[in-house]
Amino acid sequence: MYTKKRLSQYPYFEEVLAEREMSDILDSLTGLIARPYIIGFVKHLIATKTPFTFGIIDLDNFKFINDTYGHKVGDGVLIGVSHGLIDYIAGVGVAGRFGGDEILFVNLQDLSYDEKKHFMEGMYFNYKVLRKNIKLDGCEPFITGTIGCATYPDDAKTYDGLFALIDKTLYRGKSKGRNCYIIYVEEKHKDIEISKLAKSGIYSTFHRLALQFDLLPNIRSRLQAAFETLVDELRITDLYYIGQDNILRSMKDPNLALDVSEEIEELMLDDMYGCSTLAEVAEYCPNLNREMESRGIVAILIMRVAVDMKGFGYLMIGEPNVERIWQEDEKAILFFTARMLAGSLERNHQTL
Repeated sequence: MYTKKRLSQYPYFEEVLAEREMSDILDSLTGLIARPYIIGFVKHLIATKTPFTFGIIDLDNFKFINDTYGHKVGDGVLIGVSHGLIDYIAGVGVAGRFGGDEILFVNLQDLSYDEKKHFMEGMYFNYKVLRKNIKLDGCEPFITGTIGCATYPDDAKTYDGLFALIDKTLYRGKSKGRNCYIIYVEEKHKDIEISKLAKSGIYSTFHRLALQFDLLPNIRSRLQAAFETLVDELRITDLYYIGQDNILRSMKDPNLALDVSEEIEELMLDDMYGCSTLAEVAEYCPNLNREMESRGIVAILIMRVAVDMKGFGYLMIGEPNVERIWQEDEKAILFFTARMLAGSLERNHQTL
């Protein structure tokens, strides 16, 4: 938790605390620095030309947590994440509550792209800030968040300009499926418009997929187009499919042909299977597990390709080198793709 001694190492807070009590400058629920003072600190750093990285964290699906478990649990989640962030950022900066489930942070040490990347990744691993269960009365919700960040003065030289960039990168992270961080890079992000990102939600993805299936001439071209859309929307590196012959194939690797006939039904007890580690896959599908491990995949999502109880196979996506938590939007997009594909296969009397 923040103490007077800890905050007084920064000249801005030393000056504020000469006139204010600690209770005045801290958010009463979370213990984070209150909004006026975290923003005041940022403006002070700009006025004194002190370089820093500025970021915003938005908790994923927070309304769902409040609606499902109640606002007391929601408050507990905010407290748990905030305390984790206060401890994590100690020594390099401070964090404050912007409002609702949005948290600001200031990092005075990590300014290069590689340094920022290392700092951001640290928030998601080893249960330090995000991607962790928070144990509360009667429940233990798993919490993820989306982060956008930019650096003064390299990316912007005013508070308004800098905040616009972290807001833009946050929206970019949300549009890419949440549960991720986006570091502002001018070449990649300067032309992004928030209004367009806000409009490019799940409906737009469904519409894009539907048009592709309507206009493209054959199953292979439709599957290729779907793969390209999923790469854009879900940040996947490959799309795998299992046909009625139970052979696993890859959109990127034409040499992959793995027989999973004795395994896949053990895993697929429902239309969908998702995991963030391969532990269960190793138990039921050793061949699939070995193949995924060889490719560095640790999280997979499988959807049955079926219509009217008639099955044509499966679509599978995987994520390498990171424990990924599959979001509801991502599951819906893969489900819609699988249903569109099944409909095409049925109409054209083809197999996957």
